[in-house]
Amino acid sequence: MQQPVNTDFEVRSLDALCVNESRLQHRWYHQLKYLVIGILFGILFVKSEVISWFRIQEMFRFQSFHMYGVIGSAVAVGMVSVALIKKYRIRTIYGEPITFPVKTFHKGQVVGGLIFGLGWALTGACPGPLFAQIGTGATVVIVTLLSAIAGTWVYGRFRDRLPH
Repeated sequence: MQQPVNTDFEVRSLDALCVNESRLQHRWYHQLKYLVIGILFGILFVKSEVISWFRIQEMFRFQSFHMYGVIGSAVAVGMVSVALIKKYRIRTIYGEPITFPVKTFHKGQVVGGLIFGLGWALTGACPGPLFAQIGTGATVVIVTLLSAIAGTWVYGRFRDRLPH
């Protein structure tokens, strides 16, 4: 018996990929808001020291609560935000509904998380603050950025053959 083929949306909703089904078209300058938010977010990363290699090493050595407090605060804000969006059926600023596809747990997530954490501990950087670190003058992080890009490419290349 042949299994039915999933639609593209069904396959993408099973992954950790962003599923944006918006059909709205905007002019190029509508994207400037993301540039401004990214710059402000980078400043926040620098000022809160979450891009500091030393702070990250303190976290992995259990020597400081700083990073755990920042990460825990972000998780709490995210949980409250998602609960409020679901409860009040909040829409985007363009009136589109916000949906959260149901995700299932896979053992590959544990392996991926361990690889991610190992890379984070070794390099002192996760993908979020890479550009902020480079912007502060830590140009050696360009190696980490190129490695992240290569890893993303490798995953995309072999994604269909990996256990999800």
